Amino acid sequence: MSEHEPTEVTREQAEEAVRTLLRWAGDDPQREGLLDTPRRVVKAYRDWFNGYLIDPGEYLRRTFEEVAGYDEMVVLRDIEFESHCEHHMAPIIGRAYVGYLPTHRVVGISKLARVVDAYARRFQVQEKMTAEIARCIQDNLNPAGVAVVIDASHECMTTRGVHKRGVSMITSQMLGAFRDDARTRAEFLDFIGIQGGRR
Repeated sequence: MSEHEPTEVTREQAEEAVRTLLRWAGDDPQREGLLDTPRRVVKAYRDWFNGYLIDPGEYLRRTFEEVAGYDEMVVLRDIEFESHCEHHMAPIIGRAYVGYLPTHRVVGISKLARVVDAYARRFQVQEKMTAEIARCIQDNLNPAGVAVVIDASHECMTTRGVHKRGVSMITSQMLGAFRDDARTRAEFLDFIGIQGGRR
């Protein structure tokens, strides 16, 4: 859950807020095409932001120790996600790349993707989301290192403001061996297709 406890809001209040925005935009929420829009928007919000109902660390608490001494890098690439910018509530669409160096246990790979989704399905700043994912993996798996890279486009920049299309932002968080050892970091970046800072 969020560190800030949300004020309870009813579905009816949420739907009325959508009607208010429709009126503010200059339309009539009572016209035929918009009659069901508040209900649909509220339903969509429950889907888009269900990350607030999830403890991402819970996904990482079931691990496997029978790995025959495997202690090399584990990397999951191209984890597609959709999030929303907390400044404009506009979509952030991108891919995450997650790697870790196990010590004595590993986690099912789908759980790494679920951790990404749990944080993505909240209002976000990309830099914060990158750090949250890395810290969650580090705290729950206690590996020798964690690396997270996120490459995403921000609709708050492409559909409003400067209107720059085809631009993406890359953020990274390196912990443990990925921060301390340049060779380990370079191997991870090579695995995910970033060489010398270029893709």
